[in-house]
Amino acid sequence: MSDGAAASTSTQRSSSGSAASANASSSGPAAPLAKYKLVFLGDQSVGKTSIITRFMYDNFDRHYQATIGIDFLSKTMYLEDRTVRLQLWDTAGQERFRSLIPSYIRDSSVAVVVYDVTNRLSFGNTTKWIEDVRAERGNDVVICLVGNKTDLGNEKRQVSTEEGEERAAKDGLLFMECSAKAGYNVKALFRKLATSLPGSNNGGNDGVNGGGAAAGVGGKLIDIKLSQAPANLDEAKGCGC
Repeated sequence: MSDGAAASTSTQRSSSGSAASANASSSGPAAPLAKYKLVFLGDQSVGKTSIITRFMYDNFDRHYQATIGIDFLSKTMYLEDRTVRLQLWDTAGQERFRSLIPSYIRDSSVAVVVYDVTNRLSFGNTTKWIEDVRAERGNDVVICLVGNKTDLGNEKRQVSTEEGEERAAKDGLLFMECSAKAGYNVKALFRKLATSLPGSNNGGNDGVNGGGAAAGVGGKLIDIKLSQAPANLDEAKGCGC
């Protein structure tokens, strides 16, 4: 078992994020459970849903439907020094849903801004997503810039790794490239996010049940053992959305 993550045994459905408290694991540490809201932002079809799906279920769906509005899932991670509950909010990239996004950013601990490395426009549009986060949260939020679809290969790339790194360094962001299709760097991404969160006794415990948690949003709670990130599988073919 890598990264001090403990194995878990239960999966259940919930009608709201508050149901997460019903799945405390006896094998986890006794430290207070810290809750953190992670909001995934980015243009349509960059792979936000696929990244979350790969992390939650180690699965990739070639025929997924575009996210409508906001989807919500929750995952408890047992780290070496504490237990954290990540509340993952998957937002729609279509313009018609843009008015919904600020309320979900407002009480977030982490904003994950995703672009497609084979689509330069999606990379350019990360500027507006980052501006939206800063407008709502200022500097009181961790922002991670993520380039997805590395499996499509260098011949289809429009945004180099160096460009992404330079942009992140300039704006004070975390950065990582991954492939949801191949499973490359997805678990490493979430480990990076987890280790960047505030301490378990401050920040992120209260806001997650605030304005962003809309009534009636369905949630799924699942505790999963984290395994070592796979080797570079960028030779995989096909769409990495």
